[in-house]
Amino acid sequence: MVGHNVSHSNIKTKRRFLPSLKDISLASDSLGQSFTLKITNAALRTIDFRGGLDQVLLNSRDEVLSSRALKIKRQIKAKLAGEAAAA
Repeated sequence: MVGHNVSHSNIKTKRRFLPSLKDISLASDSLGQSFTLKITNAALRTIDFRGGLDQVLLNSRDEVLSSRALKIKRQIKAKLAGEAAAA
């Protein structure tokens, strides 16, 4: 997003609003390992609300995920498919 910085004398200069990104380590329940991802604070709240990294990745469309998140999603699907076949 873009906007203006407005000074005391009401002079407006352009500025950008950048997302609040954090490097954070998230654990996958089904894979039993943790992954370091760069996500926004809003995405972190969503992960907490929806019940973990696995649920968020499995319910997300592939178009909105990064290449690293897609790779993790494929690993989770393969692991779950293997467990379903074994049962």
